[in-house]
Amino acid sequence: MITYKIHLIRHGITDGNLQGKYIGVTDLPLSPDGVNELLELKGLIEYPNVRKVYTSPLLRARQSANILFGDTEQMAVENLKEFNFGIFENKTAAELENTPEYKDFISGKISAPPEGEDNAEFTKRICLGLNEIVNDMMKNNITNAAAVMHGGAIMMLLAATALPRKHPAEWTSDAGRGYTIMITPSLYHRTGAVEVIDII
Repeated sequence: MITYKIHLIRHGITDGNLQGKYIGVTDLPLSPDGVNELLELKGLIEYPNVRKVYTSPLLRARQSANILFGDTEQMAVENLKEFNFGIFENKTAAELENTPEYKDFISGKISAPPEGEDNAEFTKRICLGLNEIVNDMMKNNITNAAAVMHGGAIMMLLAATALPRKHPAEWTSDAGRGYTIMITPSLYHRTGAVEVIDII
């Protein structure tokens, strides 16, 4: 039986990350520190040899893919974008602490920031992105690929699909790190479930 491996890898850090800002769909480049960290990791970690790299269309993910996987063919997947934080984008928690909508959002009273994305819709979108990747891999006989994406997207995707089941916060990953999942077509098409088989 053919199975498919996808290595989910979080992009490198940006200045927004270092400043503690919500930068979901804000299209920031990697910071110099972010570039250097990925180059260091590439020397320390044996990243998998893959036939194709799927990325979020946002710049920080595409730059990270170029650093970690060089000239390997890339395909941007729109649905792999990070969560849209709406009016909270590019602001820190300290800047938002007196905003009533922010208090409601972090306490769970509302599921979407004003002008932003609903948590359930985000999860659904990320799962659709995974499905696009799986379909492309099957169509093109690719059994080993990487997906360079965002920390929040990895957390929500694995919380929704991964076996064993875990809370999203248990699927955190540092820059340049992540998880390897295995897709068994019969299981995936029947239940949407994937198996986490390794940590990167």
